Amino acid sequence: METNELLEMSQFLAFKLESEVFAFDISKVREVLEFDTVTKVPQTPDMMKGVINLRGSVVPVIDLRIKFGMGETEKTVNTVIIIIEIDLDDTSTMIGALVDSVKEVMDLDSDHIEPPPKIGTKLNTDFIRGMGKQDGQFLIILDIEKVFSSKELEMVQQAAAS
Repeated sequence: METNELLEMSQFLAFKLESEVFAFDISKVREVLEFDTVTKVPQTPDMMKGVINLRGSVVPVIDLRIKFGMGETEKTVNTVIIIIEIDLDDTSTMIGALVDSVKEVMDLDSDHIEPPPKIGTKLNTDFIRGMGKQDGQFLIILDIEKVFSSKELEMVQQAAAS
């Protein structure tokens, strides 16, 4: 493989929400945890399932299905929390993303990534980095920095600090 080809290849962590496949840039993923006990924090948004203790740090856990209007994630043997790092105002924040299951880590070159669909002005698709294609199946590549608004992240951080 030539150097140019290596530069155009990116790694993604693919995961499922219902029957849809999504992906995060692997560089933002810190680890994947089994879904265990989450401590609910009162008066937080519905999408915030609560907080977990990750080696002494309080990490808020967000249900991505609720965030995307897909209903609540049901706990199964495959349900996991993906710990991701988000940069907010020059500060790095850890958030747990609750998902139905992790599929795989995959390499995609730029030839297999299309720009996000233009759905019109009413729907915000800024959080979609692109549409990946692998084995004839689409996956939605998320821009984790844009999935949550800064207002949502601040609210989640404040709730986790309470």
